Amino acid sequence: MLSRRKFIATAAVSGLGAAGVLALYSANKGRSEYERAVERTWRHGELVSGSAPAALRELVRYATLAPSSHNTQCWKFGVGERSIAILPDFQRRCPVVDPDDHHLYVSLGCAAENLVQAAAAIGFRGDAVFSKGAGEALDVALERAPAVRTPLFDAIPRRQSTRGEFDGKPLSNDELRLLEAAGAGEGVRVHLLTDRAATEAVLDFVVQGNTAQMQDPAFVRELKHWIRFNGGQAARQGDGLFGGASGNPSVPAWLGGLMFDLFVTEKAENDKYARHVRSSAGIAVFVSEHEDKRHWIEAGRAFQRFALQATALDVRTAHLNQPVEVASLRSQFARSIGISSGRPDLVIRFGRGPEMPRSLRRPLDAVLL
Repeated sequence: MLSRRKFIATAAVSGLGAAGVLALYSANKGRSEYERAVERTWRHGELVSGSAPAALRELVRYATLAPSSHNTQCWKFGVGERSIAILPDFQRRCPVVDPDDHHLYVSLGCAAENLVQAAAAIGFRGDAVFSKGAGEALDVALERAPAVRTPLFDAIPRRQSTRGEFDGKPLSNDELRLLEAAGAGEGVRVHLLTDRAATEAVLDFVVQGNTAQMQDPAFVRELKHWIRFNGGQAARQGDGLFGGASGNPSVPAWLGGLMFDLFVTEKAENDKYARHVRSSAGIAVFVSEHEDKRHWIEAGRAFQRFALQATALDVRTAHLNQPVEVASLRSQFARSIGISSGRPDLVIRFGRGPEMPRSLRRPLDAVLL
């Protein structure tokens, strides 16, 4: 997306002058609102197991800290006496980038894994079962058990999808083994690619996929719809892709839309992804044995464990899903990395790098049934 330097240069050349400065000032007024929202969102809460309603509500809050495609938060939660149902919110689906709702169900799996990890920390064992009946809920039954606080649970408020460059340094074999173990699931496996020739081959598919997407006006419109161009807008809406999380300056929404149209181009995005891949320690590809919703959910759970384990190791993660989002590339991409069976679900780069500004979440009341 737009760099700060490009924005300033464009403002000067186009004669925005004082109007541009005023626009930036207006956008920055929402900074404190955004910072307060970050503090409310990305934190550990009080783990009180004695009060069941309060404890279950807190578990839902932890579940909402999971990632979702375009940060749409495409989930609803129903709270029972000793169970929590996670349901798809089809009003928040992304029909262009995710026409079969694959990413939507992966997101439900990510939320379920957060919930199960948090439940263990307050003395519950969570058993998540997918029901294909009406509503297609993911039911998490909770039974009393000794409290176990794991490094993965501790990592939940620190995990983020880091849309920036990493330091290019390799991880140790022990770190790679921990990531591989965390990313394995029932009917789901993870392939770790750390050889430069292999990651360059993945980059080729990322560029092909991104080129196809950026040439699709419907994809571009959908992406733009979910971008929040300044902290105030991000705080008020509580969802979407905050531009600051990608290193972009905070600008008014009207100006952000104009800058998006000028600078979010096929070439600029391809160049960015090349830098991202080449600065990464490796790429993880998650593959499910069968192409159905239960396995997509399990892929989400496996990825979330991977991301939490990475966070516990101070390793960042970010999505590079173009090779699996563009259906015409998916099987060819799978063959190129030696996958002869199953569906490649997610493509994730990982490595060490700086923390970026945070995305936000909607209030609990917005997701509770």
